[in-house]
Formats: sequence, C-alpha cells, structure tokens
Amino acid sequence: LEGIGWKWQSVDGCMIKAPLARESGDITQPTVEKMGTKRSILTDEKGLPLSVVLSGANTHDINLLEETLDSIIISRPAVSENHPQNLCLDAGYTGSTQSVEKRQYTAHIRPRGEERKEIERNPDFKARRWVVEVTHSFFNRFRKLLVRFEKKAQNYLALIHFACSIIVWRKLLQVHR
Repeated sequence: LEGIGWKWQSVDGCMIKAPLARESGDITQPTVEKMGTKRSILTDEKGLPLSVVLSGANTHDINLLEETLDSIIISRPAVSENHPQNLCLDAGYTGSTQSVEKRQYTAHIRPRGEERKEIERNPDFKARRWVVEVTHSFFNRFRKLLVRFEKKAQNYLALIHFACSIIVWRKLLQVHR
C-alpha cells in the first residue's frame, strides 16, 4: 500500500540457538565450532523483510548472500540511472561485491563503527544499514523464534514467514494511524 523502498536495501545474518535440530540432512548439523541456525534477511529502506534464508550457524554471511538476494518474494523493478538500487552491508561481506554487482546493486560495505562516527560528525546523516538490525530485533521479539525448538527446517521457516507477515502488517498499521 505504501510501496517498497527499493533505493536502499540491507542484508545481514543472525544466529539462533537450535538445541533440538539434530536431524540428519537438516541445515543445522552440529559442528565443533557452532551449533544452531543462521537467518539471513534482506530488507528494504523501511525495514520490511523482502527475503529470508536459513542455513547452519557455521555458514559465513558471504555464502548466504547470493541465495538471499535471489529469493526475493516480489519481482524487483528494473534498475536504471534514475532508479538505482543500493545494497548496504557490514564488514562481514567484504569481498562479495562481484555477486552484488552481477545483480545490478551498488554495494556499500561499511567497516565497523564507521556509521556511528558519521552520525557524530553530521547529525543529518541517515544510517541505512541499521534497518536490518531492527528487523532482526523484531524477529527476536517473537518468543517462538528466539530459540529454534523445531526439528524440521521447513517448520521453522514457516514460522519465520508468518512472523514476516506480522511485521509487515504492523508497519502498515503504523503508517495508517
């Protein structure tokens, strides 16, 4: 109803504990390093989730980037000079600009703490990557999603999609008040 902010998008990953997800063939195979699930989210400039991908917690963010960008649930508008699409990433995605440019995004990879310094210098500066952090926070407010107790990845992904629809619904209600 309000439109999707395609000009600035953000991607980030978040780890979730998964004590019961030990099924063979599941995405959360226990390793020596980490056990759990990683949730990678693509959001628009307003914080609306556009894509969600699950993987094992030991998967690096760069390895989930292409799948996250390719699994957008809505068709993206064409990129042009008048309507560019920027992708904000944190320092964990350094070296992934080739896959981002292949999808016609302009990559903006910020080193840790740089946005905070920019805000201190320029009060009119708008931090664009933080919207994905806020969206992860919205997901963590759903107690059922905070720790994954579902044994099957499909069941947990269905709960995440349901949470996405609730987040979008709440944002629409905010706008129309």
